[in-house]
Amino acid sequence: MKDLRNNSTILAIDDNPTNLKLLHRLLSAKGYSHVHLLTDSREALSTYKMLRPDLILLDINMPYMDGFEVMDALFSLQEPLMAPIIVISAQQGSETTLTALEKGARDYITKPFEKNELLLRVQNLLDAHLAHKLLNDQAQVLENMVELRTKELNDTRLSVVQRLGMAAEYKDEETGYHILRMSHLCQLLAQKMGLPPKDCELILHASPMHDIGKIGIPDSILLKPGALDAHEWEVMKTHAQIGGQLLGDDDSDLMIMARNIALTHHEKWDGSGYPNGLQQESIPVEGRIAAVADVFDALTSQRPYKQAWSIQEAIQYITSHSGTHFDPQVVDVFIAHIDDAILIKNQFQDE
Repeated sequence: MKDLRNNSTILAIDDNPTNLKLLHRLLSAKGYSHVHLLTDSREALSTYKMLRPDLILLDINMPYMDGFEVMDALFSLQEPLMAPIIVISAQQGSETTLTALEKGARDYITKPFEKNELLLRVQNLLDAHLAHKLLNDQAQVLENMVELRTKELNDTRLSVVQRLGMAAEYKDEETGYHILRMSHLCQLLAQKMGLPPKDCELILHASPMHDIGKIGIPDSILLKPGALDAHEWEVMKTHAQIGGQLLGDDDSDLMIMARNIALTHHEKWDGSGYPNGLQQESIPVEGRIAAVADVFDALTSQRPYKQAWSIQEAIQYITSHSGTHFDPQVVDVFIAHIDDAILIKNQFQDE
């Protein structure tokens, strides 16, 4: 601690140059090599910002700004690690001492002072301040390490989500471009509905998992070129529950949203959807957004078992099912920004 203490920066403020020279001589003889002297108290704030000292020695009776005003200016910065202040003044009496301590001074020494007493008080306050700085630095290092580890974990989760989404594509007839179009449209709708930026980014990365449960559907049903019979359709509908189970109990924001979308993007506003017959706002907003985005892209995309609908036909279908299949608010936002939706569709065309 001694080496750190001697390398500390000390700022002495006093309008009397003789007093400053005395302080400088005493401190230098004790090994303090970074002592800065200031006679004009009006420069105290700018000098403090420039030097960021570890200790301030401050007189009270000064022209322009007295010591109390200097303390008010310094503490207005509201810094978490403000340098401790030792007031050195010829003023005696408990009222002045109490005022100085109330304004934030850590110690009060009256002139004339005993040099060893001054040096010991300087040493003690520097030791305490440097210890606080070390603890703060360690806390900052730990915080940075936690942030880095959290980012690495989130990046890993995102990579898992993306790769599982790709696995679902290999199993289904839909293409990777459907995933891109659908996820970007989800993000667009979320943004235009005023969702927080974090949620808009999450829905972009989570929505590609909407059909991950199709991994658990037999190929004979999933890839059947014709219409499904009643039993096959019941099996097909289980992909929503399978998706929720595959995404598990991870409590990260990304996986929670991915699970919500997988489970609820086939729920309907009027409660007639699956797997749980949720209705209206009991369906998570990300599920309601994904429902519109998924249906729009599915209708306007060509598949081996169907031709692509026109944009106008898809719009008519979605608007006619507003309030039954789809959340009316999501539909209104979708229609209001249909040009942006078409741009996304054109940007990620199937090869």
